[in-house]
Amino acid sequence: MTSDKGTIVEQLSSYAAALRYEYLSAEVVRQAKRLIVDTVGCALGGAASEPAKIARDIAGTVTSSNPATVMVSGRRTSPELATFANGVMIRFLDFNDGYTSTGESGHPSDSIAAVLAAAEVAGRSGKDVIAATVLAYEVFCRVCDEADLKPLGFDHVTVGAMASTAAAAWLLRLPQNQIAEALNLGIAPNVALYQTRIGNVSMWKGCAYANASRNAVFAARLAARGMTGPSPIFEGVGGYFKAVARKPFQLAALGGRGHPFKIMECSIKRFPLGQYSQTVVQAALEAREKIKNADEVAEVRIRTCSTAIRLMAGDPEKWAPATRETADHSMPYTVAVALMHGGVEEHHFDDQHLRDPKLLALAKRVKVEASKEADRRMPEAMLCELELVARSGATHTATVEYHKGHYRNPMSDAEVEMKFRGLAATALSTAQTDRLLERLWRVEDMADAGEIVRLTVAG
Repeated sequence: MTSDKGTIVEQLSSYAAALRYEYLSAEVVRQAKRLIVDTVGCALGGAASEPAKIARDIAGTVTSSNPATVMVSGRRTSPELATFANGVMIRFLDFNDGYTSTGESGHPSDSIAAVLAAAEVAGRSGKDVIAATVLAYEVFCRVCDEADLKPLGFDHVTVGAMASTAAAAWLLRLPQNQIAEALNLGIAPNVALYQTRIGNVSMWKGCAYANASRNAVFAARLAARGMTGPSPIFEGVGGYFKAVARKPFQLAALGGRGHPFKIMECSIKRFPLGQYSQTVVQAALEAREKIKNADEVAEVRIRTCSTAIRLMAGDPEKWAPATRETADHSMPYTVAVALMHGGVEEHHFDDQHLRDPKLLALAKRVKVEASKEADRRMPEAMLCELELVARSGATHTATVEYHKGHYRNPMSDAEVEMKFRGLAATALSTAQTDRLLERLWRVEDMADAGEIVRLTVAG
């Protein structure tokens, strides 16, 4: 099925080829900068993780005649492996921004790993990084709006590969026909399984989009050398519509020329955990203010949207998480942490907390129920109604529609910066953090976008 506008790839490649920084409003540029700051901060916070060490190790085995830089370590490697290593760092803490829709949801900021590597090797500017970031978000969010993949067994990083490919191809200055081939090459071999986020979740949860971005940069570099890919990749008899989405769809009008950019509907996380639990944890903290300590809690009753329950409490492992990756996607576990410790921080997913019998017992006192009102409000809000029942019989309630950081309840620039500083503290000195932040807030003034990554290297 091809619309009057052409195939999906023709629409995306035409849009990408025509996009320019100058077409972006001051509001869109500011939002892109805030999300770049937040994403780089998340990478610094995730740099010491085991998956990040493994990714940097692999990157260190490869040299390149056209290298890109790995964040924090400063290693020079192939653009693809720099993308992978940086992407793993960005994603590890589950703290980078998110997008929710009636279709698919995910984390478009993961594509910034591809943006940084492609911008560095192509010698692009800070303005180009902003434009490519906006492009990646636009592709990711528009396709997510039309494709509900998880019930079909596919992961959102399948869409992430499209977003990263479009951004990388644009940064490599490919003409429209080669951007189209890059998309064909990036989509055909990069269909990822949803099992990545179900059950006993593994390290791969934080690596899957990084791998999609790695493959996206590879696809763009192949297209730049004349490689062609299968087409029509969406509409063909063996294409994306038939094999993955299981139905055809059309994209809504893409951002610009009077149409809003989707980057404006992306939210920054307040807590390092799954985005569908952000309002739930905030509600738990508000209810906690009405009791002395978690020992008073007899039961916690949560009413929220069906999607949140399916993703954050829908399988047995979420109720007794054995790994960090399972725990940060566990609604009962993160609610218990919030009630017991008065917040949720990265260290609350360490083994000592995962094995804490008091904490696990408290998690079992959490009850969840789908709310018709919350379902009706999705995706504009992630409504949570929480009732805390004390052992005394008293009940305390809290209702949160938009968590702090949601695009309808945004963090201030100062709050974004505070989050950044907390994450950067484990990787950089205060002076280095100051310098990096100064440059990131003025990224549009950078002549060489490679400066972004180089400034993350520990001195």
